[in-house]
Amino acid sequence: MKWRVAGLCFWLKCGFFGCKVKVSPKIFNYAPEAFTTTFTKTGIGPISLPLIDGAGNIEQRKGKGWARDHQIFRDADLYGHPLGAAIAGLSGLSLGLICASRAVPMFPYFESPLDAVTWRGIAPVESLYPAAFIPGLREIGSFPLNTWGNVYPRTGRVVQQSEPKAGAVIAQRVGDIVTRTGQPHVYVPLSSVRMGTFGMKYWDPPPLKEADPSTGTWQMFHPKLDKSCYAFGDNDSLSLASWSDLRRSADGEYGFNLWRPYKCCLALGKFLFSIDF
Repeated sequence: MKWRVAGLCFWLKCGFFGCKVKVSPKIFNYAPEAFTTTFTKTGIGPISLPLIDGAGNIEQRKGKGWARDHQIFRDADLYGHPLGAAIAGLSGLSLGLICASRAVPMFPYFESPLDAVTWRGIAPVESLYPAAFIPGLREIGSFPLNTWGNVYPRTGRVVQQSEPKAGAVIAQRVGDIVTRTGQPHVYVPLSSVRMGTFGMKYWDPPPLKEADPSTGTWQMFHPKLDKSCYAFGDNDSLSLASWSDLRRSADGEYGFNLWRPYKCCLALGKFLFSIDF
């Protein structure tokens, strides 16, 4: 969680005998905000839409046979993290010393089968963004040696030999969508459906950005449970070891927790101002 006291908040508290200034600590910590899964069969996800085809690896015909073109397509979803409610309760018991995620637990913020028109590229609106056709823009990894993929276009198709990295790229794309408003997708922004403030003043996280832990970090939970959080994009192109090692899923499905940085203060009256250490 990387918990720390990040500053002080100042409040004006008035009563029958006058007013006085009160101070509460400004807390910083990461909180589990959402979890996202990538899957190959639409029916495996929380919803089943039989009229929409499933996902998988894409092969292209070359000569007389078939050859892998390293294109992977996955469906994906993103739900509010179930631990959000538990941390919210702990926040109430801790007298304002823990910032809980404000995402609604188990609320479906994104379901790619419902976003099929854009997610499957039927309407190529994602290709209109400059980052979709200019190399080096919004890349996951160190361009030009990046070994992961591009955030744009934010569809379910990834050119990647490694399935775990393809799952990570798709998770990053979903996180990029839901942490912003007004995107050309069928989804619910994380900022629009929120839990209460639990008697706290909140400073919500900024939109998710690849390779920037200050906007959010990831933690794989399927097929391997990571004990730490990180931003995707470790450049292992020149190393014998790869991030994908021991992370390949037998069923082609991958799951990641999204941790987001919050700042908060216990409300003690009318908010005046805050300072950061």
